[in-house]
Amino acid sequence: MSRARVARRIATAAAFGGGGISLLGGAAVGLLLTEVRLAKRVVGGSDDIPPRADGRYGSAFAHRTGEPPLRLAFLGDSTAAGQGVHRARETPGALLASGLAAVAERPVKLVNVALPGAQSDDLDRQVSLLVDPAVPPPDVAVIMIGANDVTRRMPLVTSVRLLSEAVRRLRAAGTQVVVGTCPDLGSVEPVYQPLRWLARRASRQLAAAQTIAVVGLGGRTVSLGDLLGPEFEARPRELFGPDNYHPSAEGYATAAMAMLPTVCAVLGLWPESDERPDARRGEGFLPVAQAAVEAASEGGTEVTAAASAHGPRGRWALLKRRRRRPLSEEHPEPEAAVEGAT
Repeated sequence: MSRARVARRIATAAAFGGGGISLLGGAAVGLLLTEVRLAKRVVGGSDDIPPRADGRYGSAFAHRTGEPPLRLAFLGDSTAAGQGVHRARETPGALLASGLAAVAERPVKLVNVALPGAQSDDLDRQVSLLVDPAVPPPDVAVIMIGANDVTRRMPLVTSVRLLSEAVRRLRAAGTQVVVGTCPDLGSVEPVYQPLRWLARRASRQLAAAQTIAVVGLGGRTVSLGDLLGPEFEARPRELFGPDNYHPSAEGYATAAMAMLPTVCAVLGLWPESDERPDARRGEGFLPVAQAAVEAASEGGTEVTAAASAHGPRGRWALLKRRRRRPLSEEHPEPEAAVEGAT
């Protein structure tokens, strides 16, 4: 069965209440669990509390426009929280808030409710912290979730259903949603075969199914799989943090800069010329399942619903490979938040 068909089945089952879909047989699961126990002896992990980066960014723009700050929310697991770094400005939330403020020339207020160790079943609680009738909803929410669902063997259908419910609630509140899909767990350096292959297969399958579901609800996705895969494998000492599992400051910056164009685009802040598909970069309109599978294998790839929602093979989507410039060419080092950051 093709990867696109499997991803489509998972997303469809999640939407209509179907049962779990297993990618591995009983023998493979037993082998996987044995490898996991061995890997845990060499993968450090971290119990450090991520630095709090909540607050206002781009305060230099406050007196230029007179507009209220844009509201940016972060939800998800330890990667969304920024575990593995020690400065607030190095977390992905702070990096994206600073980049968004620079592009919009407007202050940005960041609220991060992500929880280290969270699985998709924690998203309902996190969304409830943001969707409060007493305060305006976020303008845009970024969700990074899925790695713990794979490592703790949550059925992929359940994982996608829970993510879909969170996206649906945020969209109903008027919030734009960008999902950084499940990273490539086969890139964790001390993990060896066959666990590496199995982890890569499962995480990419989940990323593709997440994409199909999110796009169908009006959100956009950015693949982190390949971005945090071969690049991390090639430069593990630079892109992984001291615990050999979470990204380093440079790793978070690489991921954040890949997501920045999409976050800006959903708010109408990205140049229109860059919104048109460029065939030279392999961009274009594809059936949503095919676009999801291609995106899962190439980091920094955005998938969004096509203007024409349906074609001969079902829903279609626009696949874009956003240009990623070297970090030195991006925005300067982000300023620290002036409200609550440490």
